[in-house]
Amino acid sequence: MKLATLKDGSRDGQLVVVSRDLKTAQFATAVAGTLQRALDDWSFFAPQLEDIYQALNQGRARHPFPFDPTHCMAPLPRAYQWADGSAYVNHVELVRKARGAEMPPEFWVDPLMYQGGSDDFLGPRDDIICRSEEHGIDFEGEVAVVTGDVPMGSTAGQAAQQIRLLMLVNDVSLRNLIPGELAKGFGFFQSKPASAFSPVAVTPDELGPAWRDSKVHLPLTVHWNGRKVGAPDCGTDMVFDFGQLIAHIAKTRNVRAGSIVGSGTISNVDRSKGYCCIAEQRMLEIIDTGAPVTPFMRFGDTVRIEMFDAQGASVFGAIEQTVEASENT
Repeated sequence: MKLATLKDGSRDGQLVVVSRDLKTAQFATAVAGTLQRALDDWSFFAPQLEDIYQALNQGRARHPFPFDPTHCMAPLPRAYQWADGSAYVNHVELVRKARGAEMPPEFWVDPLMYQGGSDDFLGPRDDIICRSEEHGIDFEGEVAVVTGDVPMGSTAGQAAQQIRLLMLVNDVSLRNLIPGELAKGFGFFQSKPASAFSPVAVTPDELGPAWRDSKVHLPLTVHWNGRKVGAPDCGTDMVFDFGQLIAHIAKTRNVRAGSIVGSGTISNVDRSKGYCCIAEQRMLEIIDTGAPVTPFMRFGDTVRIEMFDAQGASVFGAIEQTVEASENT
């Protein structure tokens, strides 16, 4: 099943069901007005939404209309929680190696995670608004899951059973603000502006055999200013699966329905697969030559993040964004 949220002038938008080929949609108003409402009672609403989905795919929908991602908000325009992990330890290792820091052994057994802002997500076509290019504007291609209720103390296996939906993420980072924030010892804040999400969220079964072991086994394709810069496989080199990431959050607290958990930047040890964030490319340049060469994003730059299945069809639709200057610079 594929779900999206359309802009309607409200904060939470209007839930729609989208066909598998991303061509048509139908309002889900008669079932649930918003995605959060559906998540709050998933066992009741999901079968009804699935009926609409099957009708769309079979050409039996009562009131279908063309699906246009430019009208989409994030599937969850605001969420109770946005927790982003760093499941690709290769990425962390490169960053630390570039600055001459040792890799703590516990990073391989206990995931890194930060809690980001969840009150103001971007839609898949919304501009990335920044106050200054000097902040070091970077994209970060990721996969995220949306959970049901996960009780405190749940195991990774139990947590995985509560994965309701998957999405793509552009977890925008302002790289030049990060060192100063981390030096304070309290983590990211100003260096992490609003994240953007794919046009649709999909249930795990939509991925077929590509969804196994609580991981997505498909490449994530990233284009920067129209040039393909990466297509690393999301399942390869993912040290912590989504069940483990959710269980990490639930170690000391409950995780409520509608929580979003990110994978962290997709990163493969095989460098021929390219990169999903500029910082990683710069770290490799520092390791190889002693200095970075690739610049961060400038105003007017574009980024496109998309995932294709084994048949070449877009699974989530594309995140397509342009970096623009804030009016309040």
